[in-house]
Amino acid sequence: MTAMAPVAAEPDLSFLLDRTSHVLRGRMAAALAEIGLTARMHCVLVHALEEERTQAQLAVIGDMDKTTMVVTVDALERAGLAERRPAATDRRARIIAVTAAGRDMATRSQEIVDGVHRAALESLPSAEREILLRALRRLTEGHLAAAPEAPPAARRARQ
Repeated sequence: MTAMAPVAAEPDLSFLLDRTSHVLRGRMAAALAEIGLTARMHCVLVHALEEERTQAQLAVIGDMDKTTMVVTVDALERAGLAERRPAATDRRARIIAVTAAGRDMATRSQEIVDGVHRAALESLPSAEREILLRALRRLTEGHLAAAPEAPPAARRARQ
C-alpha cells in the first residue's frame, strides 16, 4: 500500500523562485558566453568599477568562495580585463583593478545582462511586471533580507 503524500497548503514558493532563477541564470550564462564571459566575471568587473575593492570584498558581493574568486580573477587577468594591484590605502591589501579593455567589456556585458532581464520582464503584462518587482524587492528588503545561519555540516568519522 502506498502512503498518500501530504497536500501542500501554500504555493511552492521555493520551487517557483528556484525554477525561474535557474532558467534565468542559464539564459544569462549563454548570452554572456557569446562574448567570452561568465556571470561571475561580469559581476567582478562591474563591482570593481564602482569603487576600489579587494578580492575578498568582491567575493562577498558575488557570493563566491575564495577558490572560485581566485579562478575568476585569474581568468579576467588572462583575458587582459583586470589585474591585481596594491590598494591605495593599504599596500598589503590587493584590489582588483579593471583595465580599459575590461571597462569596455563591462559595458557590453551590462547591456547583455540588461537585455536578458528585460526579455524576462517583458514576457509579463506591464501591470504584473510592476507587481512582481515590487513584491520581490519587499521580500529581499524585509522577510527574506538575510539568510539564517546554516548549521555546521555533519562530518563523518574517519575510518
